[in-house]
Amino acid sequence: MKVIMLGAPGAGKGTQAKRIATKYNIPHISTGDIFRDNIKNNTDLGKKAKVFIDKGLLVPDDLVLKLIIERFKLADCNSGYVLDGFPRTIPQATALDEALEKNNDRVECTINIEVADEVIINRMAGRRACLSCGRTYHVDTLRPKVEGVCDYCDTDLVLRDDDKPETVKKRLQVYHEQTQPLIDYYNNKGILYTVDGTGGIEEIYEEIIRLLKD
Repeated sequence: MKVIMLGAPGAGKGTQAKRIATKYNIPHISTGDIFRDNIKNNTDLGKKAKVFIDKGLLVPDDLVLKLIIERFKLADCNSGYVLDGFPRTIPQATALDEALEKNNDRVECTINIEVADEVIINRMAGRRACLSCGRTYHVDTLRPKVEGVCDYCDTDLVLRDDDKPETVKKRLQVYHEQTQPLIDYYNNKGILYTVDGTGGIEEIYEEIIRLLKD
């Protein structure tokens, strides 16, 4: 099973991607994880990506694609994968398709988690992050045992800059301009499934699994 997750920032695609990966025993692949792994292992591609990351620049599409294709070659991807965070634009999507076709491969389905902008803005404003271990919480739906403190490393939780309403609005604008056209792209290919992302985590997960089984 080879799945791409789509959805605006804060729609919950990362949470659902991890659950899908666990159920089907396939890797959850995010571009951030790929960057970190390659940089940590000091690979040639990792060294090239680090140059851009250290300067605060976006890693070029062709380099990201090479990293992803190399990741697909690892043994844990033999039964499939859940790709989260790529592609973000039409050029990235077409380049991914072309690269997969060269290996007689293809994406089998795309899950789009749909949530209204105002819901996302409110949802992300309630998120709190641990900058030490990376875990996230929510003031309403996922509270830590001790208010304002991470359950795992006792670090104070913070509202990240990219979760503040003014930043989220900008991120959503970019999403609608660049990433939302992917919905039409994959719909035209006949592999798009759209899920209402305003329900509970378990409810959304069950709907996704039902669609994947159909």
